[in-house]
Amino acid sequence: MRLAVLSDIHANLPALRKAMQVAEARGADVLVNLGDVVGYGPDPVECLDVVRREFAINILGNHDAAVAGELDKAIPPDGQAAIELHRTVLDPDRLDWLASLPYAVEAHGATFVHAAPDEPEKWPRLESLRDTQRQFRAFDTDICFIGHSHRQAIVSDTIGVFRVRPGHRFLVNVGSVGQPRDRDPRLGFALFDTDAFAVQLVRDHYDHAKTEAAILKAGLPARLAARLRAGA
Repeated sequence: MRLAVLSDIHANLPALRKAMQVAEARGADVLVNLGDVVGYGPDPVECLDVVRREFAINILGNHDAAVAGELDKAIPPDGQAAIELHRTVLDPDRLDWLASLPYAVEAHGATFVHAAPDEPEKWPRLESLRDTQRQFRAFDTDICFIGHSHRQAIVSDTIGVFRVRPGHRFLVNVGSVGQPRDRDPRLGFALFDTDAFAVQLVRDHYDHAKTEAAILKAGLPARLAARLRAGA
């Protein structure tokens, strides 16, 4: 089975649609969402409806939780502006669905979580090797997929192992579909072949200018549009 694991869509409909097209073209059987469907972008209703309808596994992200519940003060002002807007356009049914999402799911021989398997409800950022290595004690499968940082990475529990392969355990950051932050504006996600136990980190272009224009039309901060172009 081949899973397409997406994260941090952030209400970016052109990026989501392109990611799903690429995933289908590459033979994905199952779509997984690691959270933050909403926040930052201009199309929260459309993105949430697509994910709710098409994705087999959905995880709660910190922006999802903030829109569906109390505002997270750790989210920067630009992000808070988007959260306030998204609260006004999502109806109670959609908000309830967001609020009902789990922090983590174990399926298909993998663990799926938004930020980190260790205390996922606190949305930790893995900013050091020590932080990252500690995560391996917090999940039981051989592989765990995360997002949150908007930067792709593969980390093994074994020094010198950089490619996902049998015999080792891995923490894989799939990057961001809707707002990459590694100076590469292309959308990012991961393909996981469960039979071969192999992961491919995918990047592809999408029409970010369309999303930028929609952000400005929605009255969201201009910086949210500019950062899509810079991939930062």
